[in-house]
Amino acid sequence: MADAARAAMLADYSSSDPDWSDEAGRHWVMRGANFVVVTTQAKAGAVLARDGNPDEYMVLLPEGVAAGIEAGDQRIDSDGDSLSIVPPGASRVIVAAGGFVYRVFSARAVDLAARARNAGDYAAGAADVAALADWPAPVNGYRLRHYRLAEHVRSDTTMRLFRSSNLMLNVFLPRAEPRDVRKMTPHSHEDFEQASLALSGNYVHHLRYPWVPDMTGWRGDEHAEVASPSIVIIPPRVIHTSQSVGSKTSRLVDIFAPPRIDFSLKPGLVCNADDYPLPERAAAMAPVAGAA
Repeated sequence: MADAARAAMLADYSSSDPDWSDEAGRHWVMRGANFVVVTTQAKAGAVLARDGNPDEYMVLLPEGVAAGIEAGDQRIDSDGDSLSIVPPGASRVIVAAGGFVYRVFSARAVDLAARARNAGDYAAGAADVAALADWPAPVNGYRLRHYRLAEHVRSDTTMRLFRSSNLMLNVFLPRAEPRDVRKMTPHSHEDFEQASLALSGNYVHHLRYPWVPDMTGWRGDEHAEVASPSIVIIPPRVIHTSQSVGSKTSRLVDIFAPPRIDFSLKPGLVCNADDYPLPERAAAMAPVAGAA
């Protein structure tokens, strides 16, 4: 490909003003071509409402952040350290004592996409990203689904993958020590973006851009140091790996839209695979090893 890769987009919320504030708290928003990530520092009793969201979205509650989530005639209550998938339509997240709440939407939530601080970067679209295409509807239809993260821990991986019909989140296990510099995982993606959302700890996001025939389009390597919460949006073809540093326990979440077929084909890797069927094109494929 002759065109230079787009630059990664990074927002360190720990050192930047919110995109807006209201009676619910302070809100920061970043988007990709197919997803929108809303980070809210919610006040006690805050209500985060969607009057009629067009498709599913996810709610990630850190440890100790209790909330009730309502959708239609359903309600779940969480003490925190959980991920919930909210069905299309009206819904509310009622935050008990306050704290950070993370909501991930598809870009069909156009009102939120328009409020993203990097909305202008997508005004002309993103030709390098494959279009958002829904996967099959969940088993027994769209409804509120709730997963306690502590119940989804495996000894052979630090990954905890959850998918919906339109999104995939990888909620890594907390890391108590800095990442081993001899075990980094530099890689890139051909036609989809990745968001890496830091919930706690400090990180260095290492980014390397491909060379193209036109040398004036070359970009230097980036080693972006950030605190938490923060987010980086990584375009296709950009080689990347994230390094936790310092003494604080670190928590990172990777975000993709639509769900990744390669991860979904690794047996047992997607924690809620029984709830969300594979598309026909994926169901016929062989299992994948070594996806990153």
